[in-house]
Amino acid sequence: MARTPATSRRALLFGTAAVSAGALLTACTSNEPKEQEQAADNAAPVADDKPGKAVTIGFAGPQADHGWLNAINSNAKSRAKKYADVTLEITEGSNDTAQQIGQVQTLINKKVDVLVILPADGKALTQVGLQAMRAGIPVVNLDRVFASPQAYRCWIGGDNYGMGLNAGHYIGEQLKGKKNAKVVELAGLDNLELTQQRTKGFDDALKNYPNIRKVARQAADFTVESGQAKMAQLLQAQSSFDALWNHDDDQGVGALRAIDQAGRDDFLMAGGAGAKSAMDAIKAGNSVLKATVLYPPTMAASAIDLARALGQSKGIGGLAEFEIPSSLTLYSAVVTKDNVDQYLPTGFI
Repeated sequence: MARTPATSRRALLFGTAAVSAGALLTACTSNEPKEQEQAADNAAPVADDKPGKAVTIGFAGPQADHGWLNAINSNAKSRAKKYADVTLEITEGSNDTAQQIGQVQTLINKKVDVLVILPADGKALTQVGLQAMRAGIPVVNLDRVFASPQAYRCWIGGDNYGMGLNAGHYIGEQLKGKKNAKVVELAGLDNLELTQQRTKGFDDALKNYPNIRKVARQAADFTVESGQAKMAQLLQAQSSFDALWNHDDDQGVGALRAIDQAGRDDFLMAGGAGAKSAMDAIKAGNSVLKATVLYPPTMAASAIDLARALGQSKGIGGLAEFEIPSSLTLYSAVVTKDNVDQYLPTGFI
């Protein structure tokens, strides 16, 4: 959408002739409605629920082989259906980078208006992001970031460091009155930067609680089976501890099985991501699981909103800018029994 420069707007308001000093003084000092009207006239056009310019959004993500990834796809599809002016072209998804690159290239060749890409590997898909941008197709990079900011117009994703930080503060507050408290950590895949960030956030938070010491850490791989096996090893190695930070609610299902099998209930557990099963357990209050720290899959719905706004050359409601931001980091809220009803509708299966 073309926008009139401020100087042109003034010419339209006052004409090309010189404006008298008295008129300028009136314009500068008046509190009359005209001043409010001019401010409204200068307001940025923002995306809303009203039908606008038709936008075709291409969506490419990895294979939905994990509850969170499946929720990403579901959120994108349901959000697109909300808008009569949006057509969603969604790929099958693949963890094979070459195949996902091919899927994105197909969307580029279809000349979609905007692309939303959650890369299986951000570095590996950077070139295809650049290809789309050079073809004049703006890219919304979802969560796993490309290696170059030139490969996307906007990035939106979760806060892995903040996730660990908030988990650490939650556990710290629960144990702050206990002397020589011990915690253990069940991490995700150690070769992933997101796992490293979650651990760093957790460790940094614990520095605020000198009474707490992390005594053990095991890395799993975000699956139920690995969660059960690695948790069993932790329990065998640590006869007693006060809290467990588990990075992922899917592997947490397996961790809880191992805990039940061992008959242990002498510690509290904080999970991660925000699965419905975890929220149900928190609400029931009948297990060691007392909290989960969100990594919201609703980011996919927000990515569709951003892509639609890009396609319609609009900004975001509530912000003064004419354009959408270049990045948007979501907050990792801590869900406990006190607020679980609020977040339960966002829980993924």
